[in-house]
This record gives sequence, C-alpha cells and structure tokens, in this order.
Amino acid sequence: MNLNEKPLSVAVYPGSFDPVTFGHLDIIHRAAKRFDRLIVAVLNNTSKMPMFTVDERKDLLRQVTKDMPNVEIDSFRDLLVRYMKSRQANVIIRGIRSISDFDYELQLASTNHQLDSEIETIFMMTNPKYSYLSSSIVKEIAKFQGNVQDLVPLEVEWALRKKYTRQI
Repeated sequence: MNLNEKPLSVAVYPGSFDPVTFGHLDIIHRAAKRFDRLIVAVLNNTSKMPMFTVDERKDLLRQVTKDMPNVEIDSFRDLLVRYMKSRQANVIIRGIRSISDFDYELQLASTNHQLDSEIETIFMMTNPKYSYLSSSIVKEIAKFQGNVQDLVPLEVEWALRKKYTRQI
C-alpha cells in the first residue's frame, strides 16, 4: 500500500434478516455511504427456526441492494470476530431501535471487543419511523395475510406471500 493511500474501510452488518425489512434497509443505505465496502452478513443461527433459508435471505438481500455497488451479501456460521478477520473487516454495524436493543447490543459489542480489540462496533439508531419494526412482527402480520407493503420491499412481500400460501 502506498503511504498516501487511505486503508480500505470494510464494515460488516450481521443479522438474521428473516426477512429483511425497511428498517434493515435504512441501516444498510446509511452504512454503505460511510464505508468503502459494506458486507451484509446473514447469520446462520442454529438456535432459531428461520422462515427463509440462508440462501433465500441472501437472494432477497441481493435483490433489494442491487443498486448499491459497494454492498456485498454473504453469510457465516462462525464467531463474528473470526468472520470479520477472514473478510479483512474492522467495523461491526449494529442497528438500535430501543433501549432494550442497546443493552443487548452493548453486551455483544463488549464481548466482541474482548475477543478482538481491533474490531470496533458502531451503533446506528434506526429511523424513528421504523423503530417498532422487526422481522418477527412482519412474519406475524404476513401469516394472517395482513398488509406488509409499508414494512418490507416488494420482493420480500412476494416471498412472504409465497411462503405462507404453501403453508395453507
């Protein structure tokens, strides 16, 4: 690297994204403006029973971020700090909707810092118009054929309809 070159800033926005909501997209858009590369990393959480497979979630994320050239979609099933090292990333992005989110996220950030002090966590407050929004709420509404068009992108709305139609 040339001494005059700025190091590449790479951030990871990890989450289950089951499914991706407008709240998630708000964080993705804002974080993508602040980093050279943003990796949206789908967590393969073995303790949860997700509605969408990891590949389906990655595909939906690719569809809704296709207009953002510096956003990359990936997945992982290891410790986040190990994944970060493998991707040469130095910042974790976490969205905060409420005080209870902050308490939980602060624990995670402190643990990650203990595991690797070179990795920083940046908390981004969710846009207030999405502060109530969660993937769980979206799935509950969609399950009963409620209107989710103001909560998720159209591609996600279609995917939810398809999932719930199969279950009937």
